[in-house]
Amino acid sequence: MQGNTSPQKLPDYAALAQAIKAWGKALGFHDTRIADAGADTTVIESGLFAWLERGFNGEMDYMGKHGTKRTRPAELEPGTLRIISVCMNYQPPAVKNSWDVIGNGKQAFISRYALGRDYHKVMRNRLQQLADKISAEIGAFRYRVFSDSAPVMEVAWAQKAGLGWRGKHTLLLTRQAGSMFFLGEMYVDLPLPVDEETSAYCGSCTRCIDICPTQAIIGPYQVDARRCISYLTIELKDSIPEALRPLIGNRIYGCDDCQLICPWNKFARITAENDFHVRNGLDDASLVELFGWTAAMFETKLAGSAIRRIGHSQWLRNIAIGLGNAPYADEIVQALQARSDDPSAIVREHVHWALQQQDRKRKLSMENTHE
Repeated sequence: MQGNTSPQKLPDYAALAQAIKAWGKALGFHDTRIADAGADTTVIESGLFAWLERGFNGEMDYMGKHGTKRTRPAELEPGTLRIISVCMNYQPPAVKNSWDVIGNGKQAFISRYALGRDYHKVMRNRLQQLADKISAEIGAFRYRVFSDSAPVMEVAWAQKAGLGWRGKHTLLLTRQAGSMFFLGEMYVDLPLPVDEETSAYCGSCTRCIDICPTQAIIGPYQVDARRCISYLTIELKDSIPEALRPLIGNRIYGCDDCQLICPWNKFARITAENDFHVRNGLDDASLVELFGWTAAMFETKLAGSAIRRIGHSQWLRNIAIGLGNAPYADEIVQALQARSDDPSAIVREHVHWALQQQDRKRKLSMENTHE
């Protein structure tokens, strides 16, 4: 944790909690709530360990490396008493309709959270500003800020803080803003009053489960990451299983289907954060165009973007699958052939597969023409 061991004076913690929520709103968080870091985590832990035991984490070995530090905040950061949980909307304005892009096989679909600046930096910077405001008010205190950056059960703590409830797709949902927002946390050693959990409002709805392209949501609140398109295109560094490639369609970075179909996302709010606005026309770019980016172009255009983390070869791997799934076109075949000798074995493998798919579609088109 950062800061000194304790405040210089005992503050009015109830008043401080209200001030923290007001400061959070002023900093761009659409909600700020507080959870008890010492809350019973038995159910959370049993669920996590059962998920790991079934291998649903795939190659995300880090999910199991920290044991109960992931579920017990005071083991990760000694002295932690409360968790300040925040959320920030990311849906950009004037963005191309997601279903229209997904429905156009020659275009590239990128999960809407990744169209702007890397949220990790934005969220942690704002949380640091919130910590500075608390320190200015009460003096030094111990804290640590997170945003998808350490072994923290973000959704579980957000739920305990009363920010929302866990949907059947395992994402956090709120009645006021759906699920299209980022989460962040601040572990603190302050005995702030805590907020109550909210009720769940998914009811009997299973739309998120039914629409998943790869059926990765194997049941309510259960996701097999090994089948999830977000995992396959972002977390998986090796070859994508051939059986799953046709199901990915044109989704080259992440997948939003379970969110797009969710009735609660009709309440999703447009972000007020300029950093999350669309960059480089990524909300409606063609697969061929993006496949033509050199490594230098990739680094330059995606500087400051979360997408840059996957690297150029993985970017090309993902787009190659999209090109293989696209309707047959000479320009697509030419683009693939131009990378058939790519230095990366992973890229070459997926380009070869994509060329086979395009050739099959070409032959099928010729057969239909002759009938």
